[in-house]
Amino acid sequence: MSESVPVRCPACRREHVYTAPSYPCVCGAPVSPPLARGATPVTVVHRAWDDDWVTVRCASCGRHDQWPHPELGCPCGTVLRLPVSGVPSATGPRPGPLPARRPPLSPMTIRTPRDAVTAAALYLRRLGYRDIRRADRRPPSGVGLAAHGLLAQVDPIVRAASLRDVECLWLTAMAQAARCVYFSLAGYADAARDRADGLGIPLFVLDLTGTPQPVNPVADDLDATGA
Repeated sequence: MSESVPVRCPACRREHVYTAPSYPCVCGAPVSPPLARGATPVTVVHRAWDDDWVTVRCASCGRHDQWPHPELGCPCGTVLRLPVSGVPSATGPRPGPLPARRPPLSPMTIRTPRDAVTAAALYLRRLGYRDIRRADRRPPSGVGLAAHGLLAQVDPIVRAASLRDVECLWLTAMAQAARCVYFSLAGYADAARDRADGLGIPLFVLDLTGTPQPVNPVADDLDATGA
């Protein structure tokens, strides 16, 4: 069950009550990062991918997996990262085999570009892709994610993805002998959709609940079969 802790913003001294979000483990049980009561939150100034994720153990199946690090956005504009307790490092126990049954996708309201990237990463994990990380090569637009045998692009901007965006992703993935997938908040230009169909690139639109919606047949297939 998610817990709540009092949090004071160090910038404006405003008091908040923060409730840790829950995410579905591959076994189906809810997992919530354990908040460290009494610990001082850290103001987020510069972001790093490793800092945005935290390893948490599922109490039901014992599996260790990575989930978004708890954060709170104060109305004054300060973003606070909440400390967690009893968490092993990312070099700790590795996840076990993926069960055949996939848990339902929990809604995640998209308010910021980071939320869009997190929603896409969680969806890919639900499909069975492990060790998701920032891509080594930054795409011309949006954010690149990578996993074993996969390259994904997330466009959290209010602009339809273009033909060039889709082709650049495909060329980069081909150079890495990887499959590719595209996530966009604003959809795709007609030429981009036609080209993606011809190249076999799954296209998804992220709605405001953080749920990826397939927009072409190959995306429907990926959503149905997983990795």
